[in-house]
Amino acid sequence: MSSFTQVQPFFVQGSASAIQEQVRQESLAISAGLKRQDPGLLDELIVRYQHRLLRYLLYLTGNREMAEDLFQEVWMRVVVRGGQFNGRARFDTWLFTIARNLVIDQRRKRTMQSLDEMFEGGGEDDRPMSFEIAGGEPTPFDRLANLEDRQRIAAALMELDTIHREVLVLRFHEELSLEEIATVTRSPLSTVKSRLYRGMAAMKPKLERSLQRAEEAV
Repeated sequence: MSSFTQVQPFFVQGSASAIQEQVRQESLAISAGLKRQDPGLLDELIVRYQHRLLRYLLYLTGNREMAEDLFQEVWMRVVVRGGQFNGRARFDTWLFTIARNLVIDQRRKRTMQSLDEMFEGGGEDDRPMSFEIAGGEPTPFDRLANLEDRQRIAAALMELDTIHREVLVLRFHEELSLEEIATVTRSPLSTVKSRLYRGMAAMKPKLERSLQRAEEAV
């Protein structure tokens, strides 16, 4: 059994400080296991984070085939560079940072310069796709919405600029703190807050139009 599984899961009731300490201990256990190249640890991490990671890549790329290719590459990076994870931050923050950097690298190879340009233009990659990723705890979006509403939310998210969509996904789907989002995106906290506010403001009329169309179709 790896040291990771020996750490008590932090999804338990308790004070905020106790939960923070459990998160810290878990991060340190993962760090130690990666440095030792614990053979069972990678499998445990994939099982725990695979759904969240793939969902993040889907929203960031808008293309399932590309997302699945990058998904495999992210875990290869974890294997190769696992010793660099020091446990000072949560593992998912480090994981999403790797994923984001790979997306940027992939897009630069296609002559695009930044995330801001990722969804300019159209083409086959912009075709509608399913975002139903099974598994994991329900996110705030999931708890507040039924299947039809989640589909509307996913469609509205895909209409946003990538930089705004990314922050909304990290905040409400992956439940990262604003500080953790700033770490993943390498942006000032003020920029993260601005993108979150602007993204939510842009989502509102899109959801209202979607709901209105649904009501008119009844």
